[in-house]
Amino acid sequence: MSRALFVIPQRLLSVVRCNQVSLITRHSSKMSEQQQESNIVKGADSWFNKYTVVENSPEGTFKGVKDRFNGITVDSNMETCSPDSFPTVLKRSLEHWIHSKNRGIWFKVHLSAACWIPELVNNGFQFHHAKNTFVMLYRWLPTTESANIPPYSHTMVGVGALVMNDRNQVLVVSENYALIAGSWKLPGGYVEPNENFIDAAIREVMEETNVRTKFDSVVSIRHAHGAGFGCSDLYIVMALTPLTHEISKCNREIAKCEWMDVNEYLAHPKVHETNRNFVRTYLEYKRLGVRIDCTEEMHQVLKKRYNIYSVAKVTEGCDSVESKSSSSSSSINTLKL
Repeated sequence: MSRALFVIPQRLLSVVRCNQVSLITRHSSKMSEQQQESNIVKGADSWFNKYTVVENSPEGTFKGVKDRFNGITVDSNMETCSPDSFPTVLKRSLEHWIHSKNRGIWFKVHLSAACWIPELVNNGFQFHHAKNTFVMLYRWLPTTESANIPPYSHTMVGVGALVMNDRNQVLVVSENYALIAGSWKLPGGYVEPNENFIDAAIREVMEETNVRTKFDSVVSIRHAHGAGFGCSDLYIVMALTPLTHEISKCNREIAKCEWMDVNEYLAHPKVHETNRNFVRTYLEYKRLGVRIDCTEEMHQVLKKRYNIYSVAKVTEGCDSVESKSSSSSSSINTLKL
């Protein structure tokens, strides 16, 4: 890789010198080092890792930020280093971290610093996960305890939407690239990053059929292993109430889409038995007057909002009950069991 990738205007750098050689440059970008470190600490996963600023680090070493497990994370966008200097800086840093009894050492290496990766691997670092613009590597330093590194996301999460109208019809789709040609299934797809299950189900129905919906109940959860990319697969079926009925299908994904009578759906030869069971389960919920509701709560320590799903009894005179999630527009009218 050309060194030109690491050339940064001098006004953007605060240079740390060791033996009269520029080893590490830390971005200031018109902000103090404390402000820059504060931005790292406020990273996307800081609520879990509880990053804190490293007060002191020896000259000629990476500083990084410290997590609550006594680990260190170095971000190549925050602390840049030339390819020629990197082996020396890494060696000194590892010596310092071992002496300081740090545990998991993490390097978040962006594309511009990809030349770091071979040296990190040669020094015992392993790949943990990657995204479009970076790869995360780690090394566990303690020799007296086994590595306590959590695995990266190993389960893909999808949602299915069971949309039933007041005419006892189910909204069904037949996909262009279905495993079984011409088969009928429920609308649905993968949950996007930072998306709630309910919002994902509503979005997928809208994208595939152009039918607007609102949340009614969770119906079922299907769990399997050995799915795409070797991941496990979690499929959550949501019952939604239609707010509109006219269908305008997504031609890119959907071959056919229609409102099908529920009895026809349950007897249709091109419907998978698992999908029939989803509908049977929902009908049984309605017969019993129960639903699986969603409420939003706040974690008292982390100050993070999260959704709680629990069984609720539908009160008399209430045909459909709204969730407290962002997808709802009216109040809860259920009694917790």
